[in-house]
Amino acid sequence: MLADQLVLLLLLVSVSLSPPVRCLGNNGASGKERTLAMVKPDGVSGSYTEEIKRIIVEASFNIVNEMLTQLDKEAASAFYDEHSSRSFFPDLVAYMTSGPVLVMVLEKTDAVSDWRGLIGPTDARKAKISHPRSIRALYGKDSQRNCVHGSDSTSSAEREIKFFFKDLVSGDIASQHDEL
Repeated sequence: MLADQLVLLLLLVSVSLSPPVRCLGNNGASGKERTLAMVKPDGVSGSYTEEIKRIIVEASFNIVNEMLTQLDKEAASAFYDEHSSRSFFPDLVAYMTSGPVLVMVLEKTDAVSDWRGLIGPTDARKAKISHPRSIRALYGKDSQRNCVHGSDSTSSAEREIKFFFKDLVSGDIASQHDEL
């Protein structure tokens, strides 16, 4: 337990001492779109957060806000509620509560589709073949431990950003949600 607390403290210090990233305030009128990006527990514990943030900035995203947090069972269940009837749901909740996650609001024109393209297919094993330079191919292991989450639509982005950052608005509203 003490070791887990020490790891979380070190992660918090590491994120707070990270080199500055380009950030903008709420700039929805500029035609830019916002999406939620999350580095999942395997990405945080694997120390991939700084490399992923570098990839994000190099892809011309602005990191509007970020937060390192630990999801409890209630929060993870609420965030992934649309999957609650599926057989993998209990394992997903257990995994998402197994360690801290880094959540970020990303902004740029076509943020949702560009972030989805950057992270690659949900199953990291398939991503390694079809999208070998994607984040999931580089750092993920399988369809659950795929290192990152990305909103699958602007309506999902809106909901997910509000879930973590109640004071931010992400942009337009659109279709359905199916992403892990």
